[in-house]
Amino acid sequence: MNIWDVAALAVTIGLAAGIFSLHRRKVNFSVLTFIALFVGIAVGIVFRGHTDYIQPIGRVYVNLLLTIVAPLIIVSILSSIVSLGSISQLKTIGGRSLGWLLWLNLIAIFLSLGVALQMGLGKGADLATAGIDTRSLDTIRKPFSEVFIGFFPTNVVNDIANDNIIPIIVFTILIAVAYALVAERAPRKVEPFKRLVEALREIIYRAVGFIIALTPYAVLALTSSFASSVSGNASQLWALFALLAATFIVCFTDAFIVNAVVLKVSARLSPVAFFRKIAPAQLAAFTTQSSAGTLPLTTTLLRNRVGVPAEIAGFTAPLGTTIGMPGCAGVWPILLAVYAVNGLGIPYGFGDYALLVVLGLVVSVGTAGVPGTATVTATTVMAAAGLPIEVVILTLPISAVADMARTMTNVTAAAVAATVVARKEHKLDDTVFASESSAFDLVVEDVADTERSSAPIDSNTDEAPAFPYGGVPIGACGLDSKPARRERVPVA
Repeated sequence: MNIWDVAALAVTIGLAAGIFSLHRRKVNFSVLTFIALFVGIAVGIVFRGHTDYIQPIGRVYVNLLLTIVAPLIIVSILSSIVSLGSISQLKTIGGRSLGWLLWLNLIAIFLSLGVALQMGLGKGADLATAGIDTRSLDTIRKPFSEVFIGFFPTNVVNDIANDNIIPIIVFTILIAVAYALVAERAPRKVEPFKRLVEALREIIYRAVGFIIALTPYAVLALTSSFASSVSGNASQLWALFALLAATFIVCFTDAFIVNAVVLKVSARLSPVAFFRKIAPAQLAAFTTQSSAGTLPLTTTLLRNRVGVPAEIAGFTAPLGTTIGMPGCAGVWPILLAVYAVNGLGIPYGFGDYALLVVLGLVVSVGTAGVPGTATVTATTVMAAAGLPIEVVILTLPISAVADMARTMTNVTAAAVAATVVARKEHKLDDTVFASESSAFDLVVEDVADTERSSAPIDSNTDEAPAFPYGGVPIGACGLDSKPARRERVPVA
């Protein structure tokens, strides 16, 4: 047992206790997450190469998130379509969600192409790809026909076990649409199914709330492990620093500037307030490098801090973990392609770049929101465009670092798309958006909501537990329609 590993674990536990103490003092959830991020970087630098005992803590959190993803997607989509009430609403919300997710990715593709060409990315790199073993990429390089067939489930239980998101979504939508059609003709026959879905929604969202409460501590552990490994191998990154810098520039520009314009123009919201409200999800994405893993936190923040109704947050956000994905399917493949073209001196014309744009948009349909996805999409685009996939191998040393910015961009785009769709459907709750409640406070308040809702109603009063979405608390953070009369519940 290495004493430095033990010391690093002890320090991390002490810092986690300090974060919990700040939480007891009602420090904002976003602030706690930011504190955990910066403190984690410091721990990783100080205990470089000695975070082996810290890493499992972060992995447990990621595993918990991934465990809840499939149930959350199934329940969210079912409850969303059940709540929509008609096939026509499903068509409008579904169509708008798909359209905005793809549109945001297309913007990211053009932005990436413009920045890469302007920077001359890869020029002077003098890349050498001869002799590089690319066999590791053979298993993930698939023709589009095989990818398309994989969209449709053959064994939904196996798809759930392996977190194959698109087959899960397809199967769930099939069941939900069948419910909607039957409900229009014989609503009483499917009423038990509707009540079952609403009950499952409450249970799953409560479980999500428990996991979300662990976010600051997980960020501390994940950041410590990452900072420790990067600082130990920093010399390996210098040769690809320009590509890494370009990735961060494009990702942050897309996430905060492009999306700010979209929010202001299409959703008529303050971008600064929006980014402040979803900051915990962005930080979680930055550290976990998993869009799907961040989904529980994203949907909770959309509902309870941004004001997106449950039926849209539960539909668009899960869809955004597989469709669109501008960081992994838009930014990275395009930057890598231009890097290869310039670094290898490959003649490339307007038509070739137009093909890259089309390929980036096509591969974004069915991207998995898990760590390593960008390698898959980049390999697919490079192979389809006739570019040497050896370049993907050359860039693997920086891929893990770049994945932090890419995943944050993915999650931000999904949240923005859900918000815009809610505004276009005239269902965005501006009162919720204008509130300044902490996500951590909302988790705690929902405990009181459920306790009050399970208590008998006094027949001498007109008051009853009020929930804004169909009579049940939505998510781990149900909102009361009369916040001024709420009781604060101390954290145990």
